[in-house]
Amino acid sequence: MAVTYTWSIPTVERNLADGGITVIHWRCTGVDGDYSASSYGTTGHSPDADADGFIAYDSVTEANCIAWAQAQVGQEDVEAAIAAKIEADKNPTTGSGVPW
Repeated sequence: MAVTYTWSIPTVERNLADGGITVIHWRCTGVDGDYSASSYGTTGHSPDADADGFIAYDSVTEANCIAWAQAQVGQEDVEAAIAAKIEADKNPTTGSGVPW
């Protein structure tokens, strides 16, 4: 089975003066059957309200924020780390407990 990844944005932080998003809080969750793992982080941004392509808070979409976060953290790197966590859970090499 392949890992299915879901990216989401729980919240963002913004400049009130121009609506520029300065911090994106992101989460990526990977699911492979009964196994799952996730990663959470933030990315910092320096929006320029005068720049071409600027999108203010009132017009930005979750897809915009996901793309900006993925570009900064490296989507492939995050997803590879999650896949490694899931693989380690599926095939553990250590254990804990007591024998009685």
